[in-house]
Amino acid sequence: MGGDIVSPPGEDSSSDQGLSQLSSPRLRDGLSMKAESCTSNEGDKLLFQQFDEMGQRNFSASLDLGTDQRRRENVFREIFRSYDELRIRSQGLEEAKSKILGYTPGSWIEKVGSLELSDYDVPPTTSLILVGPKGSGKSSLVNRISKVFEDDKFASERAQEYMIPRGSTSFCLYDTRSLSNDSHDNIEMLKHWMTRGVRHGELIIRNSDGPSLRTRMKFKAIKNSCVSSERRKVNFVIFVVNGLSVLKSMINDEDADKQYTELIASAFNCPYVSFRDDKPLIVVSHGDLLSRFDRARVRIHLGELLGIPPTKQIFDIPDKLDPETELRIVDMLRYSLEHADKNLPPKPWFMNKMNKLTPWVLKCADCATVHAGSFSSSIINFAFVIGTRSCYHFGKGASWAYSS
Repeated sequence: MGGDIVSPPGEDSSSDQGLSQLSSPRLRDGLSMKAESCTSNEGDKLLFQQFDEMGQRNFSASLDLGTDQRRRENVFREIFRSYDELRIRSQGLEEAKSKILGYTPGSWIEKVGSLELSDYDVPPTTSLILVGPKGSGKSSLVNRISKVFEDDKFASERAQEYMIPRGSTSFCLYDTRSLSNDSHDNIEMLKHWMTRGVRHGELIIRNSDGPSLRTRMKFKAIKNSCVSSERRKVNFVIFVVNGLSVLKSMINDEDADKQYTELIASAFNCPYVSFRDDKPLIVVSHGDLLSRFDRARVRIHLGELLGIPPTKQIFDIPDKLDPETELRIVDMLRYSLEHADKNLPPKPWFMNKMNKLTPWVLKCADCATVHAGSFSSSIINFAFVIGTRSCYHFGKGASWAYSS
């Protein structure tokens, strides 16, 4: 699922005009009718030919836009190639699942220097939270993930905290309250989870919630009475978005449709959900309601909007459950757990030792600039990496001790 460099969100939107023409129902229907009479590869070639022709008509006058267009075409081809490769890779689904089932917190950690696993602050359970607008498909995604690793294909919905697989303590998913239309409320809610942690059954009330809604929520919480006393630190964030809603925001000028991607971008760019420069991943749901071409368009659009590679960090997971979808889910979990482990900080005692060592390292580094080769650059790099890992995420004043 190799990646490509994506453009920053502020670039000229005129390069979207060629793509938006492909969203017209008449053109899409015509392409679909032609593609249905072809093989999968022939249908893809037909779409690319149409895409190339439109690119030549719209962007031949500008070298810069032409370069951007070629980059997009390359990403399109890479996404389509990944769809084809998925069918082949799905033959190794059971082996891929076994690696997830064999996961334990810290097992995929990137060790720095002479550090051992025991030197890192490894939680008893790796916690992943699902974040997204209402109707994005968070709960449905959790159920599909659960069914991938459990024999019961008709497993019912469970509470907010989902251990995967059921009965395990290796990692869990949290199905959080949906984002609202108020960006300030969303930031405060995300800050709460990322700095204080998440707790099974915890009631989250926003400032914008009216008195009636607050009363109903409190009554429901009392009725369920299943709030856990254990608070878990969030180790990685998964954003879930509705692919159909994203496509509507791309092709419609109405404020209501545009608001959807603006809401996603605002929450995604909240500094609390990133671990240094490691941003969350995106899951695009309801892809089976769109053509493969539109699903690729959605991934590219989100990649440019959020500044992440659409072929590496954006996962297209449709609602149906087949071997290919199961492998997509496994790939997504593998990415999440690897990045959760990568961002684990060293234990406090080690950081205290490093803090005492830092002045000496800096002094030696100054000497090294004068006497080349007198000090190993690897020691400086080691201190730098450890120092940045101590800043676990951008949240201010976040102090942590794992509960056992």
